[in-house]
Amino acid sequence: MSVQASRILPDLQASLVCEEVRQEINGNFILIGVISFIRVPQLPVTALKLCMFNRWTAGVGAFTEVVRLMAPDQTTVLRKGQVRFALQDPTHHAINVTVFGQVEFAAPGVYYFEVLVDDVMKIRYPMAVILQPPPAQSQPQPPPQAPAP
Repeated sequence: MSVQASRILPDLQASLVCEEVRQEINGNFILIGVISFIRVPQLPVTALKLCMFNRWTAGVGAFTEVVRLMAPDQTTVLRKGQVRFALQDPTHHAINVTVFGQVEFAAPGVYYFEVLVDDVMKIRYPMAVILQPPPAQSQPQPPPQAPAP
């Protein structure tokens, strides 16, 4: 007698933030501009689009994925996305792409991405927003004066 699992919480195999996610005609995905941090010359700044690519595997059942972008205070939710997905067999996988448009970063600091499945936190990782003003433009130096005779 075999026992079939009716529900197994999936594992998060990969989670990446990038500028764009495209799907090829054969079903494969292309991630463009994987983001580790954001360095800007001035704030506030608006990111036109941030995409989060999540791949789930080793689960069985229907699930709800929640993705949150948290402010540096670690309590303010700047953006939130939610999607339902299902895995029929532990050998299957599901790929979810959450798109956040027009995200404003008002202050420098460490922001956090959180990924939950059915209210269970699977990963939480930082993304620094770094304020780095452009280097000061140096004024051209006048040519040296010849010594007076």
